[in-house]
Amino acid sequence: MGDPSDNPRASTPTGSEWQTDLPELPGVSHEFITLPRGLRMHVATAGSPQASPVVLLHGFPQNWWEWRKVIQPLAEGYRVIAPDLRGSGWTDAPHDGYTAQDLVSDVLALLDTLGLGRVGLVAHDFSAFVGFRLCYDHPDRVAAFVALAPHPYLRFSPRMLAGVPQLWFQPVVATPGLGPRALRGDRLPRHLLAGFVTARDSMTAQDLRTFIGRLHADGHPEAGSALYRRLILPEMARLVAGTYRKRHLTVPTVSVMGGADPGVHARMLDVPAGVADDLVGHIVDGAAHFIADDRPDAVVTHARQLFDRVLSPGKAGR
Repeated sequence: MGDPSDNPRASTPTGSEWQTDLPELPGVSHEFITLPRGLRMHVATAGSPQASPVVLLHGFPQNWWEWRKVIQPLAEGYRVIAPDLRGSGWTDAPHDGYTAQDLVSDVLALLDTLGLGRVGLVAHDFSAFVGFRLCYDHPDRVAAFVALAPHPYLRFSPRMLAGVPQLWFQPVVATPGLGPRALRGDRLPRHLLAGFVTARDSMTAQDLRTFIGRLHADGHPEAGSALYRRLILPEMARLVAGTYRKRHLTVPTVSVMGGADPGVHARMLDVPAGVADDLVGHIVDGAAHFIADDRPDAVVTHARQLFDRVLSPGKAGR
């Protein structure tokens, strides 16, 4: 269970209350699925149901709308599935369940509920930790992975320290009581979103309202704080400690980072010999942390190049 001072209330509106503030995107439909453990999850879908499935996992403090510029191009060749993870978007925000393993279980439950076997996966920010866990522990469920984040064999350099001062907000968000209060306001969420893109029009005023509005939903500020405390900061510590360097990655994977992200440098995504069967890293110019907002074209290109090579009838899907 979570800290008594920081327990979100479950957000479980019904009927039209679910629909009133959902942004519209041509070709996208919405459904609300109750997973076996009781979590009611919002899922946006697009593309042919007969096409190979690709799952998009958003970062913090975003939701499925992070993929608004990516969904339609990918849906031309794939069945695209973009859920709101627990505590985010239009999905429930229960009291607990914000560890990496909890979110892995949620994603697996979603795949099982939808009748999906192996899928292509794209994940950003904290969801990349979830994605790599899926690749390591359930490689039979992930046909290929595009991580909009560093890979677990990240090459560290003193130049990366340039990005540390911009992470001042992390212990604030993770602190019980203080974190939820900060997230309920407008200033910190706006900084977390608009402060980490390369161009003002990467996120419009309406985009910001969509993200911040759902972050302010009942229980969601507490969920965001719990996510930092129980998943993001612990997984970052494991990454720095090299915990995953002892594990071999068998799933074909592309790791992508924005070149305008502070601390990112050209060789940080170099892959040591022998750690993976099929892993490459790319630095994308003109993008900062929110790559899908700054350079959706690059995300679509890397996804198509990987999935076109790996996903085909009989290799993925039901």
